[in-house]
Amino acid sequence: MEQRTTELTAMLAHCVATCNHCFNQCLHEEQVEMMIHCIKLDKECAEVCALALSYAAMESPYLSDIVHVCIKVCEACADECSKHDNDHCRECAQVCNQCADACRGYDH
Repeated sequence: MEQRTTELTAMLAHCVATCNHCFNQCLHEEQVEMMIHCIKLDKECAEVCALALSYAAMESPYLSDIVHVCIKVCEACADECSKHDNDHCRECAQVCNQCADACRGYDH
């Protein structure tokens, strides 16, 4: 696996873990109903990043198609998470933005 793909897979794995952590922490917030959109996007982002991670590991010719969607979902998740003051949301927004940036190199 080439260096660029190795870096992408590391970032995707980090994003999956971070989104899942944010998802779990949001479920424990006092006003969980205020976090519904964040929770949904955390889950969607973790799922699409996991799919992209799998395609990258397979060196699939369809990776560029998957990361195109990954960029959109990561950006949406980052935007939503940045609206919340929780540490886990701020961290998730940062990681999602970094993941979107890493994916841009594969979005042909």
